[in-house]
Amino acid sequence: MSAAPPPRSWLFVPADSDKKVMKALDSDADAIIFDLEDSVAPDQKAAARDILKNLPSRSGGPQWWVRINPLRSDDHRKDLDIIGKADVHGIVLPKTETGGDLVELAHRTGNIPIHAIVTETPASLFGLLSYRDPKSSLVAMSWGAEDLSAALGASSKYDADGSLSFTYRMARSLCLAGAVAAGVQPVDGVFADLRDEAGLVAEASAAAREGFTGKLAIHPAQVAPINAAFTPSKEDVAHAEAIVAAFEAQPGAGVLSVGGKMVDLPHLTQARRVLERATR
Repeated sequence: MSAAPPPRSWLFVPADSDKKVMKALDSDADAIIFDLEDSVAPDQKAAARDILKNLPSRSGGPQWWVRINPLRSDDHRKDLDIIGKADVHGIVLPKTETGGDLVELAHRTGNIPIHAIVTETPASLFGLLSYRDPKSSLVAMSWGAEDLSAALGASSKYDADGSLSFTYRMARSLCLAGAVAAGVQPVDGVFADLRDEAGLVAEASAAAREGFTGKLAIHPAQVAPINAAFTPSKEDVAHAEAIVAAFEAQPGAGVLSVGGKMVDLPHLTQARRVLERATR
């Protein structure tokens, strides 16, 4: 049996709000990230952990993840107590700088899956190849601009025309390349403007074209557009099936014509990935 396709939508929810947690649980997100880090004030972190310890039992549904506080922070070890809950699928580790951070975490958590946020500090931009470890529990990598911007002392992440500035576009591209190099899911960052659905659709669609296979969300209303952007269309599936069928009919071929266009082995690899994502 083939593995399930990776989550398209990864929905953050502050873990200190019962109301927001319940709303997230009712969403169509493929993965829910219960946040114990940036969206929870220091004096509310203990209460947030208590809420997670008392989540209702369930059968099926989205993956449950917990974003813990960074390594070596005061709350980090306390957060790890939540991971003992059977329904928690994995850990989201913020502010990672190298693959060594994952090794350190795994000494405490074993082989539980890890989703690393890999571009939140200046040093992290120089360590993207260090995540290539076949023994690692890493399954996904995403990028973030807010913490990086603050760490760099930037007054804005955007150019005058409203587009993301070069430094943050570079961080995004490094995350994509680093994730693919490590053989894990590349996840695009958040789209912060909750009122701009057209902008979200455009950004998510562009991310899917570039090679990302999922995107972070910060509100349940963002889930449906993200799921749609990362779901292959009927036309995409049909084209992928035609490419796979053509190479199966001529397994020794390196280049074939499909639909009047020349396709080669990289096209076959991409077609198989499309069909894997379409199995959801």
